[in-house]
Amino acid sequence: MLHTILKVSIIIFVSSFCANYSFAQGDSLHLKYIKAFDKINSLTQTNKKTSFKDAVYCVENTYWDGAIDKVKFDDIIHKAVVLCKAWEKSNPVTDYKENDLSNFSINRAIFKQLKDTVKIATDNGTISLLPYEYDFDDFEGKKDWSKMFVTKLMNTHKGNCHSLPYFYKIIADELGAKCWLALAPNHIYIRNYSKQSGWYNTELTSGDFPIDAWLSASGYIPLQALQNGLYCDTLSNQQAIALCLLDLAKGYEKQTKNYYDGFIIQCCDKVLEYQLNISLVLR
Repeated sequence: MLHTILKVSIIIFVSSFCANYSFAQGDSLHLKYIKAFDKINSLTQTNKKTSFKDAVYCVENTYWDGAIDKVKFDDIIHKAVVLCKAWEKSNPVTDYKENDLSNFSINRAIFKQLKDTVKIATDNGTISLLPYEYDFDDFEGKKDWSKMFVTKLMNTHKGNCHSLPYFYKIIADELGAKCWLALAPNHIYIRNYSKQSGWYNTELTSGDFPIDAWLSASGYIPLQALQNGLYCDTLSNQQAIALCLLDLAKGYEKQTKNYYDGFIIQCCDKVLEYQLNISLVLR
């Protein structure tokens, strides 16, 4: 499904050659990235609700050479989950009558936490938690690839169209809610489904719910790409986990400048394998 995107990525990787590669350092990094590749690939075979979260952590922890505290990482996610539960309980949906109310309500709470001010009553008064903001500084990670990371979003409350939908999905997975990552040119967003409204798009950079026509027009997406499911279609959980291998490849490219040992191509081929062999169905 992502063959066009990945072919372009490969071309970019190869054309960005830099001769200042340190083979001693590169060999060490290569082994770490191979281990991460095997870990993420194994996660695609599991059906645990934490598999996507674990894949994201693996990518970012590998980039930072094991420096990300897993306990702290999980704790931040746990606090976000607790906050969503509390807000959902205090703000029940009253105008939704379908039997998927729970899923709709949880997704509503996640969106509220990420994109609106949440007020919490305490013994000392009311605390206002501000929404996560869009980071306009190096939003494509060209200067600093870690700008794309969920851990960067956690630490700064600022993110982009990579980290925000990833964080949304991680929280949804923890809460047992259904949502799907979807791709547009140079963009990732969330697709949701409710029995009352059908499919709808959740855009976390602007905090709104754009229709398909707006996404295809603003992204200059040709009709054939939509019909083929290349863009604006749902990624299964397995495909979302596999997509993390593309992030792993990009981190490897940034850190080693090595375009000759086959690791980048290996990652891209594995992502293609999952995209081309799995039917996209509503799960």
